[in-house]
Amino acid sequence: MSVPSPTVDSPAPPGDSRVPVTVLAGFLGSGKTTLLNRILSENHGKRIAVIENEFGEVGVDHELVIGAEEEIFEMNNGCICCTVRGDLIRILGNLMKRRERFDYILVESTGLADPGPVAQTFFMDDEVRDQLRLDAIVTLVDAHHIEGQLEHAMEAREQIAFADVILLNKTDLADEAQLSRLEQRLRGMNGQARIVRTRQAELPLDAVLDVGGFDLQRALEVDPTFLEPEYPFEWGGVYALDAGDHIIRTAVGPDPTMKLSLVRLDDDSQVAFDAGVERALRRFSDPSPVTEAGEAIVEGRLHRVDVGTDAQFPLRIERTGSYALFCEHLPEEFDMSLSRDGNIVAATRQREFKPDHVHDDTVTSVGISQPGDLDPARVNAWLGNLLRDQGQDLFRCKGVLSLKGDPRRHVFQAVHMLMDASPDREWGDTPRHNILIFIGRNLDRGALLSGFEACLA
Repeated sequence: MSVPSPTVDSPAPPGDSRVPVTVLAGFLGSGKTTLLNRILSENHGKRIAVIENEFGEVGVDHELVIGAEEEIFEMNNGCICCTVRGDLIRILGNLMKRRERFDYILVESTGLADPGPVAQTFFMDDEVRDQLRLDAIVTLVDAHHIEGQLEHAMEAREQIAFADVILLNKTDLADEAQLSRLEQRLRGMNGQARIVRTRQAELPLDAVLDVGGFDLQRALEVDPTFLEPEYPFEWGGVYALDAGDHIIRTAVGPDPTMKLSLVRLDDDSQVAFDAGVERALRRFSDPSPVTEAGEAIVEGRLHRVDVGTDAQFPLRIERTGSYALFCEHLPEEFDMSLSRDGNIVAATRQREFKPDHVHDDTVTSVGISQPGDLDPARVNAWLGNLLRDQGQDLFRCKGVLSLKGDPRRHVFQAVHMLMDASPDREWGDTPRHNILIFIGRNLDRGALLSGFEACLA
């Protein structure tokens, strides 16, 4: 057995003919067996081998799985993430001797399993890594009970943190306010997973099979915001403003306050707007006082305004030019408008951003998206040291990297201390950029960002 070296210049495989594997995770009672039965009963044309794991002396799940032609293997002498991982490797090896009898593998883990070691199985063993491809970890969440489970069960938090797809199941047992609150909390714990609401685990199977959760390009084709980093603001708009006084008006919205920041731009181009985004990020990280109604909003600082019915805030512009206004929430949520002399001033360019949600106390995600080329030696050293020193707290890492002097994209993915990396297709006409996502405990956003920036060539 060997551990892949944490480098980003591994040789690319000539073609990926490996068998895809989906791991079904979720705390006790979340609906894994219901989903498994749906998969086995659908007319999808896939020949599926199923590996089940139960925690107990007597297995019962196999009695609950409907009759099907698929081969079902049961492991009930321990938890798949610890005592029986050797059994998992053995069963996978035996399956591959009958490769012609199936074209997909499903692993249903016990409700008490940590998916991390299960995922590591597909990185650690040479034969497993050469023949099988971990397609995705699909975690089911019981909408009715998950809030209590998150408070008391570390396994429930880790199952969410490792997920590529989260099924918010049993939605008929929760109201819309509870579901929205749950989605916000889940996104705070795992900002890169796709969240799908389900009732009795009913959904299109292409949402959980062949989703490319560990294949970033395919995942981005399914969901373009898959790895988009989170921002402390949801919206930014560019305005052509004349020197003088303007007015920002707001109505009552979902929050009693909203942060705003006005940034002066060199011009109204996309390049200038992107530079303004970086300045706004630094400003939103600073503490800010509440700006009462009637106080002026000025360029160069962060304001947190008390919004309300027909709240008005003077906006003072010293020099005519292009400005970007960044808002913590979407303007339409507060019926926000910008005007001068009673005339509405419309944004000439605008963009919505993936919001930075309130994070769980123990599990968070950090996203980085920046242009520029990386020095291969420095980025290898940084990632290697990061996984070595913080691997126990890093549940998942993924990224697309632009290496100086190399025409190809480089894709990496890691589980705890193990990383797999390889060159991908050439950049071609696509602008070169870097996208990384980190999910884990005790993440230091500032340290991760500065560590990445130190790798820029």
